[in-house]
Order: sequence, then C-alpha cells, then structure tokens
Amino acid sequence: MSSDEESLFFDEMSDVVPLKREGRVRLDKKRHRDSSLDQRREAATLDKRDDGNILTEDGLAIAPLDPWYVLDYKRPGVQNGVFRRLKQGRYEAEARLDLHRMTTRIARKELFEFIQESVRLGIRSVIIIHGKGESKAERERSSILKGCTDHWLRELDQVQAFHSAQPRHGGTGAVYVLLRKSEGKKRENREMFMKGRVPYDG
Repeated sequence: MSSDEESLFFDEMSDVVPLKREGRVRLDKKRHRDSSLDQRREAATLDKRDDGNILTEDGLAIAPLDPWYVLDYKRPGVQNGVFRRLKQGRYEAEARLDLHRMTTRIARKELFEFIQESVRLGIRSVIIIHGKGESKAERERSSILKGCTDHWLRELDQVQAFHSAQPRHGGTGAVYVLLRKSEGKKRENREMFMKGRVPYDG
C-alpha cells in the first residue's frame, strides 16, 4: 500500500469508532448447556427403551410354578365348548414358540413379539413351550418361565384363553393359547358372510 493510499484510507476511516470489547467470562458448561438438547437426548433414550412391551419386566417378582401345575385361564365371553376344545388340544397350533433355556428378559421380549405377530397374521391358535425341567438346575429355570408365561399371557388383551397342553404336545411343559381375531380377519369373515345376501329394508 502506497503512502497516498494509506493516507486516503485513514481519511475515510477517521469517523469510525472502534467497538468496545467486553471482558470474557468463563462459562460453567454443565449449568449453561442447552436444556433442549438434554431433553432431546433423554427422549431418544426413552424411545429406544420403549418398545411397547407391556409385560411385567421383573421376572423374579413373579412366583415360579410347580412343573406339574396345570395352567388354566379363560376370559369372560369365551364359550365353554371353545375352551373345552382348546384344553383337549383339538385346535391345531398354527405357530409355536419355544422358550427353553431363555432368560426371563429374553423370554419376555420373545413372547410379546410372538403374540403381536401372530395376531397381525390372523393366527388364532398357538403353542408356547416353557419347559418342565429334567435336571434340578433346568427345573428351577423352567418353573420360573412357566410362572412368567402364566402371568404374561393374562396381561395381553389379545389372549382369549390358555391351558396346559396334552401329553402328546408337551403336557405341563407347554401351553395352548387361543388368540382374539384380528380386525382384518373379522372384516374378512363379515364380507364372506354378506356375500350373496341382500340387505333387508324394513
């Protein structure tokens, strides 16, 4: 820059006032961290944990059941004849879940997802094998899983009834489960029923 250019520059800038610079303050990162960021992080963590599984989480809080105890449950509205056929093993199991050797945490996840998927696919009758236990160590785990299965199935609205299986299907080490019809199946049945029928106009 020549001396002429320099003097011209200073002439142009003569009325410019420099900005005042404020002293720096050290921020406490923990105190001043963006709270909305914290909230988003917390929500993301909760979303990962919240898989929609409503089943009781603490399997140890559920009483274990004797290997020979017969599971027996029916919701109000389920016809006695339907329940009798279920406990006699006369409904063919369209799907099966084996909980053998699973921890209660894994069994809880598997059972919940199995029932949801079965209902989504329009399956009405399934069998769940929780085990009876041959050795002492296996018997302890099986009796816990059996107690959990009994407790968890009662918590699911989609489950209409269940009963311990016949000896040919695993006896008291397995359970027949009758599921509620999915909305899709109900609609399909109504459509089939109405085919060829003419609505009555009174």
